[in-house]
Amino acid sequence: MNLRSRTKKSLSGPSRLVALAVLVLFLSFAVVTVRLFVRPGLPPVPQHADAIVELGGPGNRDAVTTALARQHRAPLVIQSTVARDVTSPPTCLPAIPHVRVACFHAVPPTTRGEARYIGERAAAEHWHSVILVTTPDHAWRARLRVERCFPGRVYVATSPLPTWDWLRQIPYQWAATAKAELFQRDC
Repeated sequence: MNLRSRTKKSLSGPSRLVALAVLVLFLSFAVVTVRLFVRPGLPPVPQHADAIVELGGPGNRDAVTTALARQHRAPLVIQSTVARDVTSPPTCLPAIPHVRVACFHAVPPTTRGEARYIGERAAAEHWHSVILVTTPDHAWRARLRVERCFPGRVYVATSPLPTWDWLRQIPYQWAATAKAELFQRDC
């Protein structure tokens, strides 16, 4: 038996179907990953919202948040701080003319905690819309979480994720999304 006939034989019947199924699953997984975490389909941010909320996490989110505030997209900017950012007294973004700047520390210190804070603050201040600032990998899940706590319009602006963070963030976002969709379906 020559090499060609052995190769043909090894990729025939059920083996070929399994290989095809694995390829289709891999390609489907790749497409969904790109759609959810690399290039999420997001509507453009509006010219005006009630608040801009910078969520905590990797990347230079401050630059995007500050740019939106300087464009007067909202009268209020709120920055979520993570434990390593908290100083005494807490420091927020620098002052921006004609925009109120505030910060908070979410409890729990997760996207879910941030969403709960946004929902509570929005209810107290009668917000109708909010612009979230995060990174592309986090955009879909952040919007999902906030929409569960806030009945108004939720928009997302993204800042680039550093290249070295992609390998860590994609698996993390898959796990966190599964948790949000399967186990934590409420606010």
